[in-house]
Amino acid sequence: MLDKSNRQINYLRLSITDNCNLRCQYCLPENSNNFSKLSNLLSSDEIEKIVKAFSLIGIKKIRITGGEPLVRKDFPEILKKIDKIEGIEKIAITTNGFNLLENLEEFKKNGLDRINISLDSLNEKKYNEITRGGNFNKIFETIKKAVETNFDRVRLNVVIMKGVNDDEILDFVNLTKNLNIGVRFIELMPIGEGKKFISMKNSEILSFIESHYNLEKNCNEITDGPASYYKVSGFLGEIGFISPLSNGFCDKCNRIRVTSDGFLKLCLHYNEGIDLSAHLKHNISVEDLAKLIEEAIYNKKPKEHKMNSTDIVENIETKGMNKIGG
Repeated sequence: MLDKSNRQINYLRLSITDNCNLRCQYCLPENSNNFSKLSNLLSSDEIEKIVKAFSLIGIKKIRITGGEPLVRKDFPEILKKIDKIEGIEKIAITTNGFNLLENLEEFKKNGLDRINISLDSLNEKKYNEITRGGNFNKIFETIKKAVETNFDRVRLNVVIMKGVNDDEILDFVNLTKNLNIGVRFIELMPIGEGKKFISMKNSEILSFIESHYNLEKNCNEITDGPASYYKVSGFLGEIGFISPLSNGFCDKCNRIRVTSDGFLKLCLHYNEGIDLSAHLKHNISVEDLAKLIEEAIYNKKPKEHKMNSTDIVENIETKGMNKIGG
């Protein structure tokens, strides 16, 4: 569907939990345990109903997020239900990969097309420190197995922080030499725990990489998001840049978000939206739910808007990324 800025909205980021089995430094406090009760999360049936409604208004791609989506024991059921919904062409997941290795083939069989794995260091010790407990060797084995399993796309989401992992940029680029993956550098949003770190602008990262490699714009890459992609000549994979702060893409925004407790969020940076869960509790029909969603999406922030522009402070999002849906 089109919003009032004539942007084609065809991509839903659907969070199914705010819980996570890691405590990444820029995402969650070390001893955080402030997660929603299962009873307050959308049920698999409610998720199915929401996705059916979105499919009626033209949403074609679903990305399942969290928290860490694979901590939900009913994830396989959710995946199967979404896969059967007419009009949904691609199902993706963003995950830390911790519970992925043993389930790759099953998930692919049940409709999962694309995998994004969050990985902020290739150094075993540093990865463990950033994630507060992650097992780098298992995650890297998972990445290689995912490539071998022939998913449509396997990508790594990398957040570069000054003084933390900015010495590993070329290591990530070199990963794409022999692995057919995408390495995407994503600017850290100053939300929640992320405010404690200094993000590195993607323009700086790109310039640094170009001082070591000749990059080619990857014109063959058909993207359904805001990333710009490049290839190092002769390398199998690609590198991408998502730059919400230094190079805002509000004018190209094609996405909408639903949080794990059923809030339709119109913009990552703002708390505006509508509570779908309240309507679900009153047994709203799929068709009426679709109309409600369509009206809300039509009123997304205008394309001229920039996320760093001055706005009413009360409208700025204050929740952590796990509550929003990463």
